[in-house]
Amino acid sequence: MRLAPRRGPRSPGGLRTPRGLRPRLVVAFVLVAAFSALITAALTFRQARDAILDRTQNSAVHDLRLQVDSLAPNLPADPTDTDLRTFARQLDRASGSRGWHTAVSRDGGPLIGTAADVSGALRDATKSGDATFYERVEHADGPRLLIGMPVGYGDGSTRDAGKGDAGKVGEGKGDSGKGDIGKEAEKPSGLVAYAVLSLDGERADISALITAAWAGAVPALALAVVPALFAARRVLRPVRQLRTAAEKITSGARDTRLDVVGKDELAALTGTFNTMAAALERDDAELRRMEANARRFAADVSHELRTPLAAMAAVTDALDEDAHSGTLPPDTADAVLLISDETRKLTGMVEDLMEISRFDAGAAVLHLDDMSLRTVVQKTLHLRGWREPDEVVTELPEGDPRIRVDARRIDVVLANLIGNALRHGAAPVTVRATVTSEALVIDVADNGPGIPDDVLPHVFDRFYKADAARVRSEGSGLGLAIARENVRLHHGTLVAANLPGGGAVFTLTVPRTFRQEDQS
Repeated sequence: MRLAPRRGPRSPGGLRTPRGLRPRLVVAFVLVAAFSALITAALTFRQARDAILDRTQNSAVHDLRLQVDSLAPNLPADPTDTDLRTFARQLDRASGSRGWHTAVSRDGGPLIGTAADVSGALRDATKSGDATFYERVEHADGPRLLIGMPVGYGDGSTRDAGKGDAGKVGEGKGDSGKGDIGKEAEKPSGLVAYAVLSLDGERADISALITAAWAGAVPALALAVVPALFAARRVLRPVRQLRTAAEKITSGARDTRLDVVGKDELAALTGTFNTMAAALERDDAELRRMEANARRFAADVSHELRTPLAAMAAVTDALDEDAHSGTLPPDTADAVLLISDETRKLTGMVEDLMEISRFDAGAAVLHLDDMSLRTVVQKTLHLRGWREPDEVVTELPEGDPRIRVDARRIDVVLANLIGNALRHGAAPVTVRATVTSEALVIDVADNGPGIPDDVLPHVFDRFYKADAARVRSEGSGLGLAIARENVRLHHGTLVAANLPGGGAVFTLTVPRTFRQEDQS
C-alpha cells in the first residue's frame, strides 16, 4: 500500500494550512492587502457608479424639462390625441444624442407616443401631476431610465403656458425605485410626459470602471508580496536567531548570547533569552560542580573504606570459625556472627559504590570474548549455589550458541536479576534465552506477586525503596542500577514488566552485532 505524503493540516474550509511562519505571514499580509484593495475598490466603484448615474439622470431630466417647457405652450387648451402625438414626436426629435422615446398621458389615460415600457409604479407616482419622478430599471435590451414629468402652465391660463416654470430638478432618492426630483408645478394641466432612454453608455462606463479597478488591484496584490516578504524577513530573523541559539545551548554551548537590537517585543524576547541562558549557564556549572564533588566523595569514601573493611573481613572470618566451633560463649558467638554478616554487607555496598562511581566517571570498560551462552548462565548459578530446578529453571536454545560479551558483567546482571527474583518473588525463577542473528534476549521471570504499578517505573533507580518504612534492606539498593549500566555498556536494554498471569519479568536484550570499537 502506498501512502501519500503528509502536506499539512486542512483548515475547516478545506484549504491546507501553510507550514512555517514565513508563508503564514506572507499569506496574512496579502490577504490584508487584498481585503483593503477590495474594500477601497468597492467604495470607489459605488461612489463613481452613483455619480455617473446621478449625473446622467439629472442631465436627462434637465434636458427633458427644457424641451417640455419649450414645446408645451404650443399645445391647445384642450389638446386632442393628434396634438399629443405631435407633441410626443417633437420631443423625440429634440432628444438629440440621448435618443429617448417619449409618450404623453392625459389624466392617467393611455400613453400616446413611442415610449411603451413605462412601468405602472411610475405612472401611479405621477398621477398627482405636481412632481417629476424617475425610475431606473433593467430591461431585456439593457438598463433604462424612465422619467415622468408633469406638463404645467406657468401664467394661470390654459392656452399660453410657455412662460411659466414647470419645475426645477431636485435630488434623486436611490439607484432603483422611485425618487421625487421636482417641485410642484404652478398650474397642473393633467398632462404627463414620459421619457425612456437607454443607459447602455453608462453601463459601459461602469464596466470600464470595474475593469480598471481589477487592473489596478491585481498588480497591487502582486506588489504586496514584496513588502510581505520583507516584513516576514524582518520578523523572522530574530526568531531564526533564537532557534539557532537554542540549538547551540542544547548542544552544550551554554555561553551563547544574542545581540539585542531595537526596543520592540522581539528585542525584549531576545533580552529575556539572554537572561535565561545566563541563569542556565550558572545553574549548569553549579550542578556539574556538585555532581563532580558527589562522585569524587563517593569514590574517595569507598576507596578509603576498602582497606579497613578488608582487615575487618579477615578478622571476622577467623572469629566465624571460633563461633561455629563452639569455643566462644553463646552470646559472644551470636555477636560475632552478627558483626561478620554486617561486615560482608558493608563490603558489598562499598564494592557497589565503587562500581557505580566508575560508571559515572566513564571509566568502565568492556572486555569482550566469545563465550558459550550455556557456560555463562551455568557459571552464574554455580557461583551462587542456586539449584536446578528447585530454585532456577533454565530454558536455553539448542546447539549452545556462542555470544560475544563481557562475561563478568553479564554474570553481574544475571546474578542481580535472579537474586532479586528469589528474594522478592517466588521460586522457581525461569531463565529463558533466545538468540537471533540480531540480538541475544534473556528473560528472567519469577512466580511472585509482581511489581506494583507505582513502583515499576522506579525499579532501576538508585537506592529506591518500594516501602518507605523499610529503612534497611538486605542489599545495597544499587544492584538493578548496576545491572542496567552493564547492559547499556553493551549497547543493550533492560526493562521490567509484569506477566499477565502474575509475577515479574526482566528482559535483557544485547545486540549480537556489537563490537569493541562501538564503545563510547
